[in-house]
Amino acid sequence: MNATSNPQTAAEQARKNYRDVTTPDTAVPEAVRAMAAKAVDQSREVYDRSKGAFEASQVTFEKSFDAAGQSAAAFNRKIIDIAQQNLNYLNSCFDLAKSLAGDQNLSEKVELQAVYLQKQFSALTAQAEEVRAALDQDGGRRGRTAAQGAGETRVDGHGTAH
Repeated sequence: MNATSNPQTAAEQARKNYRDVTTPDTAVPEAVRAMAAKAVDQSREVYDRSKGAFEASQVTFEKSFDAAGQSAAAFNRKIIDIAQQNLNYLNSCFDLAKSLAGDQNLSEKVELQAVYLQKQFSALTAQAEEVRAALDQDGGRRGRTAAQGAGETRVDGHGTAH
């Protein structure tokens, strides 16, 4: 009996032919695999650079926030100092009231009040100047710190923050 007349051999040959025709070629061509690998590598490089840039920005923001916090604390200390000075000025207000309650005539009372007001106005002007100077110094410090933060943090070609 030859192979074509044997029913079992013929059935096996038919199954093989059927599988060959119906089973798709699942092998991925080398060019497609290479292109996919290259796309993954490029995506990874872009991710790494983006991550590095984000980390650099984060460091800069943190430095700016630290500087802003320090500046705010210094400014608050200045305001507290001025408030303490104003408590001393309140004592002088009582001294003025005591002096005005004395036996002076009207012109002496007006003169005492004018001297007191002039002294208070000078103190207020000095305090306003101190606040302005503190704000100027605070703004300059914040600007310098942000510029230093931006200058010190850099990202290399691999996206790493330095």
